[in-house]
Amino acid sequence: MRAWAVDRPGPMASGPLVRVEREVPEPGPGEVLVRVEACGVCRTDLHLAEGDLRPRRPLTSPGHQAVGRVVGTEQRVGVAWLRSTCGKCRYCLRGMENLCPSSTYTGWDADGGFAEYLVAPAGYVYPLPGDVPAERLAPLLCAGIIGYRALARCELPPGGRLGIYGFGASAHLTAQAAIAQGAVVHAVTRSAASRALALELGAASAGDRPPEPLDAAILFAPVGDLVPPALEALDRGGTLAIAGIHLTDVPVLNYDRHLFQERTLRSVTANTRADGRAYLELALAHPPRVTTVPYPFEAAGQALVDLAKDQVSGAAVVIFT
Repeated sequence: MRAWAVDRPGPMASGPLVRVEREVPEPGPGEVLVRVEACGVCRTDLHLAEGDLRPRRPLTSPGHQAVGRVVGTEQRVGVAWLRSTCGKCRYCLRGMENLCPSSTYTGWDADGGFAEYLVAPAGYVYPLPGDVPAERLAPLLCAGIIGYRALARCELPPGGRLGIYGFGASAHLTAQAAIAQGAVVHAVTRSAASRALALELGAASAGDRPPEPLDAAILFAPVGDLVPPALEALDRGGTLAIAGIHLTDVPVLNYDRHLFQERTLRSVTANTRADGRAYLELALAHPPRVTTVPYPFEAAGQALVDLAKDQVSGAAVVIFT
């Protein structure tokens, strides 16, 4: 089968992603073999390729927003970031499996969706409808799910003012969910195309900074320098949730300017399967507008290059034909 793998992590200009030929993997006990139809491209894939995330195994195929068919049944499923947990630790037992110390991840601990086939534990895949284009479903599996959890973590009050920093795949889905709940959304992004998309989706503003104090904010851009101004933009009692798995160093915070008046800084760590099921049920019942940029399988590396340059408006998706 055809696949892409991370060879020597480094800047995208160095060509860390290489094309490989592999045997079709064999599913083990409790696993399914999935023939991939499409795979969303996440900034986490970029972090793995460039070395911000240290590879856990050599020549791993990234990709954790894979939509495909289970070989033998043709059931449509989605394979997302969370691949397995122990089910026995204190975190799993209290419903916080996203914090399981033994958790593993698709496209990091095991080969992901930048390949024609992958294997995944049956208990960690999500059933998906067979009549929706795979390109539209793929971004829901990480961009959607992580945005859903980040929205919960920032504790946005009903009808509140939400700031979204960075406006890519996850942000454009999260903004729609927040607006549907009655929130006023302000997008903070450098990209002219992303600003236009944010306003088109119903954001109240899109620019360099929010025009009013915020009740809550989500930082999607992996830029630590944005943490102080995002905290400073919060109103009293506001919460900033950082949604990414990687963030550059955060500058020194000033207690009075950035944290006093009970402003809160929180991280978001992966997701639980309950998050995934809840978000997908909502998204399939009330489909969001999913803005995608399709790339053929042969151009998977270019998708990561474009993502690194902030040239993707919406979600990049690798299409298998």
